[in-house]
Amino acid sequence: MDVNLLSQIVELMTENDVNTVDVRDGQRRVVIKRGAAAFAMPAAPQMFATPIASQATPQGSASAAAATKPADEGEDESKLLRIKSPMVGTFYAAPAKGAKPFVNVGSRVDEESDVCIVEAMKVFNNIKAECRGTIAKILIQDSQPVEFGQVLFLVKPD
Repeated sequence: MDVNLLSQIVELMTENDVNTVDVRDGQRRVVIKRGAAAFAMPAAPQMFATPIASQATPQGSASAAAATKPADEGEDESKLLRIKSPMVGTFYAAPAKGAKPFVNVGSRVDEESDVCIVEAMKVFNNIKAECRGTIAKILIQDSQPVEFGQVLFLVKPD
């Protein structure tokens, strides 16, 4: 991709207070994110859908634990993908208070599926699955704070 074009996109993002741009040109894809959390992001491709190395523990109450049980008891979590928070902020499972959540355990997702919202500095950022499969676990409760890189969901790949 043309570096001058990318510079112009960043300039337009700044002028128009846009925090994320996803540019696709044939087989190439560039995602540009503004803000403090964006500068801490590693450059590894598929960073939001990587195999999990160890077992993650759900946070929250017993009701959250019931909602986050694995789709298949005894499933090997090392084969699951993880969807991480790309920024520090507040996790929201649904587009509005009282609305149906974006996903539940057992929901099928693909690379473009919205799975949640992370609010950072009064900006509501839709978070994409960036992988294909079935939600096996939800590891965070609605309205809870999240850290950059924190695992939010475990996904059983297709």
